[in-house]
Amino acid sequence: MTKTESIVLGGGCFWCLEAAYAQLKGVIKVLPGYAGGSVSNPTYEQVCTGTTGHVEVVKVTFESDVISLGDIMAVFWTIHDPTSLNRQGGDVGTQYASVAFYDNETQERILRDSKTEAQKYLDTPIVTKIEPLDAFYEAEAEHHDYYEKHPEAAYCQVVIEPKLNKLRDHFAPLLR
Repeated sequence: MTKTESIVLGGGCFWCLEAAYAQLKGVIKVLPGYAGGSVSNPTYEQVCTGTTGHVEVVKVTFESDVISLGDIMAVFWTIHDPTSLNRQGGDVGTQYASVAFYDNETQERILRDSKTEAQKYLDTPIVTKIEPLDAFYEAEAEHHDYYEKHPEAAYCQVVIEPKLNKLRDHFAPLLR
């Protein structure tokens, strides 16, 4: 029997994280969305104002007997800059915060342990927040599978593709 688990992560634009996690063995689904804010069912336009407190995130659902949460987090710490709180490259604002949301104490422990491990390889302090998940709101349909639908778009080529190259370089055994 397959055991599934999910984790909600924010590390810049959700298109980037979605494209990366969709490449991993054992990942069943990656949904772009919003978490951490004060408005129920926010829209992309509302989140982009930076006034709702939401972060662009992905909800990664995975088979924990194929890929561990520890591996999911190792990818997270590598493919975005966890030392930059509200900025990833040219994407600037609170909606691009580096944050990991947990559902239970076991996840919280794994997230905190993985953060401690990742810090060993960085000279600058990790500023990623680790918080309990209150709610996840799925993003609008046009944000789903963005990289898959628009691989030739400038943003995909300039921002997403380098992250995917880093994923391929560091995590080849985890790829589909």
